[in-house]
Amino acid sequence: MNDTHVIAHFGEDPSRAYQLAQWLDVLAVLDATRPVTIVLRDPDVAALLAGRTVLPVVVAETYPELMATYADLDAKVVLYVNNSPTNFASLVDGRMLHVHVNHGESDKQSMASNNAKAYDRVLVAGEAAVRRHTDALMELDTARLVRVGRPQLDLPREPVLAPSQRRTILYAPTWEGDADYNDYTSLDVLGVEVVTAALAVPDTRVVYKPHPKVVTSLTPAVAEAHLAVLDLLDRAAAADPSAGHTAVLAGDILAVMPDCDLMVCDVSSVGLDWLYLRTDRPLVLTDRHDDPTRFAAEVPVSRGADVVTTATAAGLADLLAARLEQDEHLLARHQLRRFYFDDLAVGESTVRFVRTISDLCDRRDLLQGLGPDEALPAPS
Repeated sequence: MNDTHVIAHFGEDPSRAYQLAQWLDVLAVLDATRPVTIVLRDPDVAALLAGRTVLPVVVAETYPELMATYADLDAKVVLYVNNSPTNFASLVDGRMLHVHVNHGESDKQSMASNNAKAYDRVLVAGEAAVRRHTDALMELDTARLVRVGRPQLDLPREPVLAPSQRRTILYAPTWEGDADYNDYTSLDVLGVEVVTAALAVPDTRVVYKPHPKVVTSLTPAVAEAHLAVLDLLDRAAAADPSAGHTAVLAGDILAVMPDCDLMVCDVSSVGLDWLYLRTDRPLVLTDRHDDPTRFAAEVPVSRGADVVTTATAAGLADLLAARLEQDEHLLARHQLRRFYFDDLAVGESTVRFVRTISDLCDRRDLLQGLGPDEALPAPS
């Protein structure tokens, strides 16, 4: 029997491993207080994580293997970074508290689903996420929603971009999603226009950092736009090698943001990551549906940003240049940061997260009537 208190369960394949990867450093911090073991269902993900974490990793491909692993670990809390169907096999174990932590915070429709009702607790960023759930779901026990901010954003990252005297414009489109209702990418409808406009702004460096799944997209229009953007940047870099125009196709976007002065992105977690980390820098959002009324209602962060559509893309270069000189939405973003993340300063989300999970470990023992050195029998 080991001393694992917390299990991080991940049941997806390597194409979605980024969902777990952004939690690894936070889990390492938690491990100092409540020992953590990562339980995977796909051995290929284990190979991908090799060398990326010091936490113990166990692979349990089948349901019997999963139950045997849980019996051996005798943990108190299980964390879930997504709503994978494989989570439901894990939820069978009633000896632990099950906590959904998600892998981002955004205004996407998929961020509030009835899956939330399956977990004992759902950790959310702040007031905006609470309202998102209560507006979308019926019969939700709001006591399950716990506000912890965004601990994944707190830890320092090694810089990815070289230093530059130029102002840096970051274009960070999301992928097309797995259903029409969850398709927020601008890449196929605005990608070329966004990069062309950014390159037209004097004295700028343009950085393209797409969602990991854009790079492997099988959607023809998205794949073609991705290649077109890469070609634009290659030609711009060749014409002006000193500018530093570049594409960052792998790695952590959070390590890119600190050296950028303005970001253009879609409705996705990166927009709110920017709001948390780079509140003082301009944000431009895209609306692929050209529906300002719907966008304003469903994407509150848009009140602190400019919004570009296919109808307004022709003026984007002038807009970007203007925002780099005069940021008209600065005050609104500071107000919105409180709405999305309460009043948490960078670093405080991690403290709140660790305290929350530790308290849940204690609560599990209290609910089970256990002392500190007692263990529950494994399910038969």
